[in-house]
Order: sequence, then C-alpha cells, then structure tokens
Amino acid sequence: MPVGALVTYGGLSANLQNPNASRAVGSAVGANPVAFLIPCHRVIRSTGETGQYHWGSQRKSAMLGWEAAKAFAEV
Repeated sequence: MPVGALVTYGGLSANLQNPNASRAVGSAVGANPVAFLIPCHRVIRSTGETGQYHWGSQRKSAMLGWEAAKAFAEV
C-alpha cells in the first residue's frame, strides 16, 4: 500500500479474496510487531474512523496525517 493510501479491514479481506475475513484481518493487523515497516496503520474502519492501534490511536492518527501531508507534497 503506498504512502498516504488507506484501506478498510473489509477491503483488505476482499483483496485477499476472503470477504468474510475482516475480523481475521483485524487480528493480524493488531498482532503486527513492527508497526511502521508493515503499514498496518493504513488499515481503517469502514466508517472512516482510524480505530485502535497497538501504540495508541493518537499515534496512528499522527502517522496517517504525516503520510497524507508527505504524499500531498510530492504531487
């Protein structure tokens, strides 16, 4: 997933050709031990809310904002 891009848990499970696996996707994302290297912070709820994050929802929002600004600056 490129910097600045977002995907929902359901969208990611659909991309994996298993549209009913959004809870499994959430569990896998939540178990990610290397945070920024594997961009689990780019997975959000279908409502548009950022949702939970192992290192806190404020950090997740800050990372998403930083990436969005960086992606916008590169355009």
